[in-house]
Amino acid sequence: MTLGKDWAIAWIEGCVKTVSEHREELIELDRAIGDGDHGENLDRGFTAVKSKLSSADVSNSGDVLKLVATTLMSTVGGASGPLLGTAFLRAAKEVTAENLGPRDLVAMLEAGLAGIQARGKADEGEKTMVDAWAPAVRAAEKAAKDGLAPEAVLRAAADAAQAGAVATGPLKATKGRASYLGERSIGHRDPGATSSAYLLEEAAKAAEK
Repeated sequence: MTLGKDWAIAWIEGCVKTVSEHREELIELDRAIGDGDHGENLDRGFTAVKSKLSSADVSNSGDVLKLVATTLMSTVGGASGPLLGTAFLRAAKEVTAENLGPRDLVAMLEAGLAGIQARGKADEGEKTMVDAWAPAVRAAEKAAKDGLAPEAVLRAAADAAQAGAVATGPLKATKGRASYLGERSIGHRDPGATSSAYLLEEAAKAAEK
């Protein structure tokens, strides 16, 4: 089994829905250790994505992801717009075939993580969205190596991202705005890692349909 343009569109449509549903939660998480606008910014960005996607002429998954990237970069404020925009843009560049297999998906996720780290200069353990993306990439790599199907690769990535996001709670932030709080950042989940886990969950759900 492989995944194509229809999967990518379904993934992003799922992202639009989940960001809207979790908007208030993400605002509250960001209010605790940031400036409180993460949920609002993401919702604005993905609402714009929905509008553009409905009228865009996309021929493959790469076109879909590139549209997401450019839209998020131009409409989402704060750090999350450039970071997620770079992730989607790097992932889009890895799409070289109309239909994507396990290794293609791993390459996309790896590129997304690399883009986030290049843009944000963050490493795992610093209480950022990297703490969701890095375990997701490792889990996807293992699933692909074990010969699992595309949907199982994405499911492994999504579950690992969720666990990674939850694990940011006990961490002290050492990167980004939350780092200014020092010890007071402990006990709060990182909003960027949390939203990233939601986005990767939608990738898995779209593949499982």
